[in-house]
Amino acid sequence: MMSEALAHSDVVILSGPPRYSIVVIFSLLGWRITTAQALRRITNAMVVAKHPRATGMVMPSPPRKWRIIMVEIGNAAPSFELPSENGNVSLSDFKGKWLVLYFYPKDDTSGCTKEAIGFSEQLDAFREAGAEVLGVSKDSVAKHQKFREKHDLTVPLASDEGGDIIDLYGVWVEKSMYGKTYMGIERATFLIDPEGVVREIWRKVRVPGHVDKVLKALTDHAG
Repeated sequence: MMSEALAHSDVVILSGPPRYSIVVIFSLLGWRITTAQALRRITNAMVVAKHPRATGMVMPSPPRKWRIIMVEIGNAAPSFELPSENGNVSLSDFKGKWLVLYFYPKDDTSGCTKEAIGFSEQLDAFREAGAEVLGVSKDSVAKHQKFREKHDLTVPLASDEGGDIIDLYGVWVEKSMYGKTYMGIERATFLIDPEGVVREIWRKVRVPGHVDKVLKALTDHAG
């Protein structure tokens, strides 16, 4: 049983036996809610970090459908290192540059293809404004390569088959289609500044006009 709860801003630290502690971020309007209300909103919560204590014990990971981290504007962008056609790519590779990091559901589907073509067509404009663009999905590097070759894409694509970075950016979400719910990648874009700070976020992206919106935001921020 957890013995202590400390609230600070929108973070609650639950401390229990000395083997572990859990940091849980709730997407709530405030803390004056009943336990029942909190439980109803548990799907909007996420175990953000597990802190091993002296014993080195770590709690098991929660179900993936609970693991939702809401990265906000002004936060440091979560670090990552992922495989791509040209070797591993990491957030640190872009230090000193702006980065447009976009997540998409699946290679060679209609919306994802249009989005990748749009970023490819404007890639020179993004680079002229001091930014690089990187797309991420759960598709393998081999699938990315076929996708890029099929559509003459120039935008770099990274593979997150395990979904760890997708989790870190909070884009593994519950979706619904024809009355059925399932987990999948939310189409989302993050504009990260040269110091690694998130400056803009677009969630539930609609592809038409999106690339132009991102480019405009970049030029507004970068001057």
